[in-house]
Amino acid sequence: MTSPLPSSPPASVLDLAPVVPVVVVTDAADAVPLARALVAGGLPAIEVTLRTPAALDAIRAIAAQVPAAVVGAGTVLSPAQVADSVAAGARFLVSPGWTDVLLEAMAGSGVPFLPGVSTTSEVVALLERGVREMKFFPAQAAGGTAYLKSLAGPLPQARFCPTGGIGPASAPDYLALPNVRCVGGSWMLPGDAIAAKDWGRVEALAREAAALRPRG
Repeated sequence: MTSPLPSSPPASVLDLAPVVPVVVVTDAADAVPLARALVAGGLPAIEVTLRTPAALDAIRAIAAQVPAAVVGAGTVLSPAQVADSVAAGARFLVSPGWTDVLLEAMAGSGVPFLPGVSTTSEVVALLERGVREMKFFPAQAAGGTAYLKSLAGPLPQARFCPTGGIGPASAPDYLALPNVRCVGGSWMLPGDAIAAKDWGRVEALAREAAALRPRG
């Protein structure tokens, strides 16, 4: 089967919405209605993690049938996964960490990418390589808002999408930081709603997430 050709990739994933849903798809049949619910709720950037056998089929289906969605691949760990994800229609790539080999593959993919970092040295190493947009993971465990705030002074050119342990109560605190443009999370995708195929509930939770703004 010929994979769908993706639309032009976004200039920056970080600027599409305040929240990027992190989606684990176990049944590819859920991908399209789930994506439509998220888009209807105001969250067009959708990260489908490569943690299940259904992930690539889910990306392929969303790319083909939900044109308003900007679907990407998460938990990208190898050059082969980079190639497979882009071939399936992924318009951005996200990794929990990076190596030179993986970074080279993502940089050559033709789509935006967010390599994962959790230390200052990793941030500096990426800046040396011309990468300014990154995933901060695991956000809460790696120091949370206090850590990111401390990076803003010496490394103001780095921009982050923190992911890991973030929910609706803590998201505004992250979004208030000058070096954070969006956060990643899955709280708008409760397991019982997915199991019940309650896409209306997913849409409502997505709408609440899309409306999040910094406190103060």
